[in-house]
Amino acid sequence: MRAFRFAAVPVAAAVALALACSPDRSEEERLARGAATYSRYCALCHGDRGQGYVADNANALAHPEFLKSATDDLLRRAIARGRPGTTMSGWSSSAGGPLSDGEVDDLVVFLRYWQQEDSVDIHHLKITGEVARGEPVYADHCEECHGKRGSGGTHISIANPELLASASDGFLKRAIQKGRYGTPMPGFIRDLTPQQIDDLVVLIRSWQRPPVDASLERPDATAPAVLNPTGPEATFAEGRFAKVDDVKRELDRGARLVILDARPPSDYVFEHIAGAISAPFYEVDAHAARIPKDVFVVTYCGCPHAESGAALDALARKGYTRLRVLDEGYFVWKGRGYPTAKGIRP
Repeated sequence: MRAFRFAAVPVAAAVALALACSPDRSEEERLARGAATYSRYCALCHGDRGQGYVADNANALAHPEFLKSATDDLLRRAIARGRPGTTMSGWSSSAGGPLSDGEVDDLVVFLRYWQQEDSVDIHHLKITGEVARGEPVYADHCEECHGKRGSGGTHISIANPELLASASDGFLKRAIQKGRYGTPMPGFIRDLTPQQIDDLVVLIRSWQRPPVDASLERPDATAPAVLNPTGPEATFAEGRFAKVDDVKRELDRGARLVILDARPPSDYVFEHIAGAISAPFYEVDAHAARIPKDVFVVTYCGCPHAESGAALDALARKGYTRLRVLDEGYFVWKGRGYPTAKGIRP
């Protein structure tokens, strides 16, 4: 693995530095394409330096521990297929997203230019342990952040089928040992015994389930955008954001409203707010013709403000004024038990 020894820097500076190091014109072109893709689709959540946490749970892609322990396959699959049911979308065309296989590969090339240290040889490790021993360790040290059985917590889902399909036992073990310094994930190498860490890996691996392939169907772009078209005008407090409960209140009283899902199509088809239309933040202009300007539009995403905020700003540039971002995002809406739907139609 080729390691480039400079710290994570903003996208433009990373490209300039890397091009100066590269004698290969084709590699330069891939890097430039990957940088452009990152800027358009990734930076608003993961940060322009890959520092992460610009949006909730968007991990630090430029973190040295992450890059030196993640394989290219893990990176590629995470970009292409995402983590269905979480804030990480699938971006490849095979998952209904905007990126070709080549663009996904170029994005991996770009991420590698942030790598500061040599990759670690950990993926051959054979871990032995016991689920029963790992359960109390997990409850004491991990459950508060990652939730029961690795999902539903305040931080990333470590039981997500897509993660476990591409993460080796060695990757999981090192993440527990070393953590991600400078982020909410501590290292436990001093607090837990080697056997306790191995038991945790075995427990996490026991949660693995086969991934579900993303639907190739695109959301229905002909479905009516306005909910309750003959109802009263929606009312919201002043400002950029509308609370989940306030949006539900307006729907319950039959107010005219457009709810816009700003996530990539794979997320919408997997599950969305009932009645919402799909208009990904990166192609809002293509959907504007079906959205009237005299009705409140509430945009939402999962992260909970990055993609929805970009969609709102795109509509504002086109002269829309009745706009709000769903403040707490999709997962709070779902957690409240408010109506959701699956498939290509609202």
